[in-house]
Amino acid sequence: MVAVKNAEADRFLKKPPPNIFLFLVCGPDAGLVSERARVIVSKAVDDPKDPFQFLRLSGDDIASDPLRLADEANTVPLFGNRRAIFIENQGKNLAPAIEPLLQHPPGDCTIVITAGKLNRDSPLRKLCEKDPRTAVLDCYADSARDVAQVIDAELAAAHLRIGPDAKELLISLLGLDRLTTRAEISKLILYAHGQGEVTAEHIEAIVTDASALALDTAIEGAFDGNFAAVEQTAERVFSDGGDYNRLLGAALRHATLLHRMRIGAESGRPLPPQGFGSRKAALDRHVRAWSSTKLADAIQTLSSAMNKGRREPKLADVIAVRALWTVARAAPKR
Repeated sequence: MVAVKNAEADRFLKKPPPNIFLFLVCGPDAGLVSERARVIVSKAVDDPKDPFQFLRLSGDDIASDPLRLADEANTVPLFGNRRAIFIENQGKNLAPAIEPLLQHPPGDCTIVITAGKLNRDSPLRKLCEKDPRTAVLDCYADSARDVAQVIDAELAAAHLRIGPDAKELLISLLGLDRLTTRAEISKLILYAHGQGEVTAEHIEAIVTDASALALDTAIEGAFDGNFAAVEQTAERVFSDGGDYNRLLGAALRHATLLHRMRIGAESGRPLPPQGFGSRKAALDRHVRAWSSTKLADAIQTLSSAMNKGRREPKLADVIAVRALWTVARAAPKR
């Protein structure tokens, strides 16, 4: 098994090992799962639109007839081309259909299985993790760095520039889902067409992401001491496809920036103004209210919660909310 971490997946897919014939692409970022699955298929066959080369199967159908997958994978193409089979795991156990393929791998056929977040004890994941001819690619919400790379690539292709402040604003609004990120950037490119540079005004006018706004509301609520905002908006983040890592990562970045701002203010070397609009107002409010010592404690709380979430993935969402509650309890009274 080749276990591919989220940050390494795009580089891995540029030239996957030739011995791997089965790819399990899974994780909470459905858009990223879909994007990476398409990349695998595009490399596996010459023409994904050709039904003799590319076949899409239902996970439920395969689960109810496990031998069908082996039959399809070993079917010789009419014109001798390479083949790929795409399966969307819809919740039923696909392990019985995968076992025969691992015992007798097909010739020149690539299998791509997509799924949501799979725990380590999932039968499908456990089966794939045992075989060296399979690759398991986890797809988690993009980090700020990932989003920045997507922005740079898309805008460069459209011959558009973006300044650092506008780019920071755009990054803050994107990232919970890769397809949503690309769709918002495409919309922005169309809006700014012919103007040479994307500005903060363009972004504020055209880019909207309710999930990102919920993320900001949960984090700002924690640092304001607003328990209701934490609970309600954290639940919305999770229901919209976000996960604990995304929520805690954003909260940790917020706390770290506040700590830097507060240290600068206390030492007489304040940082330049940060953020835009309501984001700037929240940063200004929090840096005035929180001491550097309390912010250091908040950073420790959030970092510990991220580590605990990785060790106990089934409780990760609860751990994240409790960490934000701890921050909210420590928030200075307004």
